[in-house]
Amino acid sequence: MSESEQVKVRERLLAQALQGEIPTHVAVIMDGNGRWAEARGLPRSQGHHQGIKSVREAVIGSVELGIRYLTLYAFSEENWLRPASEVAALMDVLVTYAASEEEELHERGVRVTAFGDLDRISPEARSAVEVLEAATRGGEALRVNLAISYGSRSEIARAAQRLVVEALAGRLSPEDVDVDRFARELYMADVPDPDLLIRTSGERRLSNFLLWQIAYAELFVTPVLWPDFDRTHLFEAIRDYQRRERRYGRVEA
Repeated sequence: MSESEQVKVRERLLAQALQGEIPTHVAVIMDGNGRWAEARGLPRSQGHHQGIKSVREAVIGSVELGIRYLTLYAFSEENWLRPASEVAALMDVLVTYAASEEEELHERGVRVTAFGDLDRISPEARSAVEVLEAATRGGEALRVNLAISYGSRSEIARAAQRLVVEALAGRLSPEDVDVDRFARELYMADVPDPDLLIRTSGERRLSNFLLWQIAYAELFVTPVLWPDFDRTHLFEAIRDYQRRERRYGRVEA
């Protein structure tokens, strides 16, 4: 398919998607960078850097659609188990992304926030993320949440620990702890739960990502490797979402 034909397909899908219900919050497990690089005889680090382009595409597409929140699984807690060279490359990707995208994100009205065990990431990456957060703080078109050094089980355990501390201090009684109170201790307490979870590379697992928050999210798995993901794929996911019937355990009368 020629580039002009690809543009026409993308524009058609966008127009169709805008006629339907747009999810408020989309979360993405960005998978396949390493396989993309290996298939081309390149170092895995090249796949991670190529993935920056796909992040840009996802952000632009989300703005075009009017999505309010986009959460990206940038670096998992389990990624610390990878070889030191690859961990260093992933830290470098964070620094590169923050430096290369700051101006455009600001111009598009995109606010960036990060969550996870950020104390573990390199000082350079932590500084770059903090600068990016500060530079985009006023953005209102889209909020991009970067999950960095993040694991959902650890997040849930952290929330439980915080509630225990409140209870031991006498500021909380057991009967006060319900679903809403627990959710207030999670990282994105001010963000609605995802409506749609997209996973690239064809893998069919959640990989310890937002296990609490995606209780009722629709799931969309695409075989496309993350560095090949663009707005067209995002629009296809939204069109698929629009064909779903979300019942939340209920049935029609």
